[in-house]
Amino acid sequence: MKINYLRRAWLSMCQQPLVSVVSVAGTTFAIFLIMVVVMLNEVGIAPYPPESNRERWLVQRYLSIKYKDNNESNGCMSYATVKAVMYEMTTPEAVTAFTYGNNRVSVSVPGSPATGCEMRGVDAGFWKVMDFTFLQGAPFTQDEFESGVTKAVISESMAKKIFHSTGIVGRDIRINYTPYRVCGVVKDVTNLAPFAFADIWVPFSSTNSISFSWNDYMGPFSAIMLAKDKKDFKEIREEYDRLFAKLGDEAAINGKSFVSRGRPYTQKVEAIKAGSWETPDVRRSDTTLWIVFMILLIVPAVNLSSMTQSRLQQSREEIGVRRAFGTPRYAIAIDILIENMLVSLFAGAIGLILSLLFIITYGSWFLIPASDESLAPTGINIGILFHWTTFGWALLFCFLLNLMSSGLPSFQAARTDIVKALEGK
Repeated sequence: MKINYLRRAWLSMCQQPLVSVVSVAGTTFAIFLIMVVVMLNEVGIAPYPPESNRERWLVQRYLSIKYKDNNESNGCMSYATVKAVMYEMTTPEAVTAFTYGNNRVSVSVPGSPATGCEMRGVDAGFWKVMDFTFLQGAPFTQDEFESGVTKAVISESMAKKIFHSTGIVGRDIRINYTPYRVCGVVKDVTNLAPFAFADIWVPFSSTNSISFSWNDYMGPFSAIMLAKDKKDFKEIREEYDRLFAKLGDEAAINGKSFVSRGRPYTQKVEAIKAGSWETPDVRRSDTTLWIVFMILLIVPAVNLSSMTQSRLQQSREEIGVRRAFGTPRYAIAIDILIENMLVSLFAGAIGLILSLLFIITYGSWFLIPASDESLAPTGINIGILFHWTTFGWALLFCFLLNLMSSGLPSFQAARTDIVKALEGK
């Protein structure tokens, strides 16, 4: 006999509306909390434009140097280090170096007041590693970068703010009183993208960043290596180690040595790193995250289990009749699990939608922007938050919550003595 599980689940809920509402609300709240945690975590890991290639990234954000007296220096790289290691690499598909943080600058055009914005110095490889959407024009080339050309790529919103138009390629602007020519206009970037975000991007060869350093090896630059495939990570790291070993031989003459700390990092490892002075512990981070998930699952599951048991009390006579007509115990247990799974999926869908709305509305309270002094609002949208992996996590947690909350009650109901069940006991 074909069973209409949707109809049975609905009738079961209607028999005890108060218990059913509380049960659905409990599941909704549990999935809501879990998905908020998942999405806050995914913002730093999942790919989204213009950092769509995160899964193929190896990130060298910092450098660590140890001295003879066992003291350490931790910070970004100098241009000399970038040239000696990053620009010598041939295994990656592309390599880019850029200023670690954005500079607050003043931008103006003749006849208009100056406005503040955030500027990042980048190289020509930056446009290969990132996937910006150019609305007009194109980025500067490698030859233009090497010549120190004063060209600028500007965001859509900044173009409209300064020129009241996006058709501005070829127009001149002044950045801190230095003339630059606009070569391209790109779609706005969320300030949750730590490496791509800025309002204006210029060749760092046109700024004093290229000559700035606080020792031979440290300065204002970070770098990203884009692999052709994740399978190339091992080969890229081997080349990276060879180049740094060569640079290390030079540093040893001056009593310095490089501390690797497992660099370069994948984006997942980079996202959990607390600082340049420590080696990230991925296992500990993953364990902590799963402990949080299990707490958020187990606590509501215990409460929901008693509610499921209460609903099943109303169905004992029906269970007894089915058992009397020869329905196997496992079939009854499976039917109960399926009915509860449908309820869990319904509540989980509500929880997922509410979590998306919550993060979009209030996410800026919890998410850290790329710049602590960012002038732009935190750009949160569905494209950043929702991926198929997010949907998969929601289904997984719905299944686990349903299994923990209704597994034992369904097993007990299926084992009920037929005579007692028919008597409603």
